[in-house]
Amino acid sequence: MKKPTNLRSHLQQWVPDLARHPDKLHMFVNKGRVSSQFGSNLSYEQHYQLEIIVTDFGEPTDVLNVPILIWISEHQPDILLSPESKSRAIEFEAEIIDADKADVRIVLELSERVIVNPTEGGGYSCTHVDEPPLPDLTGPTGWQMIYPGSDEPE
Repeated sequence: MKKPTNLRSHLQQWVPDLARHPDKLHMFVNKGRVSSQFGSNLSYEQHYQLEIIVTDFGEPTDVLNVPILIWISEHQPDILLSPESKSRAIEFEAEIIDADKADVRIVLELSERVIVNPTEGGGYSCTHVDEPPLPDLTGPTGWQMIYPGSDEPE
């Protein structure tokens, strides 16, 4: 699985406390399952919960949530696009240790596609593929307004 490793690097890059104290960041893969279809190849998809635990965190949770949302928008955008899953994109709990620190638990539902191809001489190669690019959801650009009776854009 490449997404947990990628997200760990991302968080350590964007959350200064985790860059200084990487031992505060713990990750676990839970409820993993493989889905595949019978057919001409062995390609499959992995679905799992990624549990992230940050211990002794002394910042507002926004410091974690914003980088996670940025990462999700690139690496698992379907959970933000689906009306059913966007309200559950990030689940969290916190144990308040004292006035300044908490242990924070965050759970993400992730998936990874794996392309399996036979290799020469026997065996298989497995390639974990990135999410397909999203269409431009911002709408058309370069609009001009032309008023009736006018040949010039305003």
